[in-house]
Amino acid sequence: MSTETKTIRKLTVPEFRARKGGEPLVVLTAYSAPVAAHLAPHVDALLVGDSLGMVLYGMDSTLPVTLDIMIAHTRAVRRGAPGTLVITDLPFGSYQVSSQQAFETSARVLAEGGADAVKLEGGVEMAETIAFLSERGVPVMGHVGLMPQRIAQMGSFRAQGRDAEAAARIMVDAQEVARAGAFSVVVEGVLEPVAVAVTRAIDIPTIGIGASPACDGQVLVSDDLFGLFDRFTPKFVRRYAEIGAEIGLAAEKFAADVRARSFPSERECFAAPKAVTPPAKNRAS
Repeated sequence: MSTETKTIRKLTVPEFRARKGGEPLVVLTAYSAPVAAHLAPHVDALLVGDSLGMVLYGMDSTLPVTLDIMIAHTRAVRRGAPGTLVITDLPFGSYQVSSQQAFETSARVLAEGGADAVKLEGGVEMAETIAFLSERGVPVMGHVGLMPQRIAQMGSFRAQGRDAEAAARIMVDAQEVARAGAFSVVVEGVLEPVAVAVTRAIDIPTIGIGASPACDGQVLVSDDLFGLFDRFTPKFVRRYAEIGAEIGLAAEKFAADVRARSFPSERECFAAPKAVTPPAKNRAS
């Protein structure tokens, strides 16, 4: 196996957008510098998702996540992956009041956090805000279909687009987001034929999560992918590792070694320096 380090060239927002219909785009969430560094060589972009509220902080939803939390984690991800496109979720309540509020929030995320772009949820009702941001130099990724920040309104995490009216609404949402100037759009938790139709209908990349392999790319929450989040596993998640179980096993072994006094061993301790023997007195003196 080659040990050569992969050179990471940062994908720009225009290059990301230009991948429409091309090689599928790979996006994963990241919330810390070490994880970002491990993921960066394998993805086209990292998403600092407000999902961190649930998978890192144990919150019941994404709603309590604050702007300061998002900025702090964006800084960490940027440090860990300086050569990777970083997109940050705008948290609930930080952009819905007005386009001006959305711009001020986005400016902080880009300037203080170091993100390259922002992501916000909403379709038709957010088109004006997306246009406002895009016209002022803020790259925006949209998000339609199942929207976690609106879970109280939606009622559950069930798939969207189950009837003709709902499917048509998702289509219009995606079209308006694209028309407003978004460079891509996440399509979450929709019936597969709806995702296919949306992908064919708009000229920006669709990033699927619980949508369709026909989308222009895919995104998953890394903690779901790696088996680190056990409260529930969405239907659309494929777990590629069980790191959570490995962490538990490592902790169990550590605890056993400590109780058996086999940790730390001699090699893991700092030995006292050897006593310095003073030179013998010169008898001739």
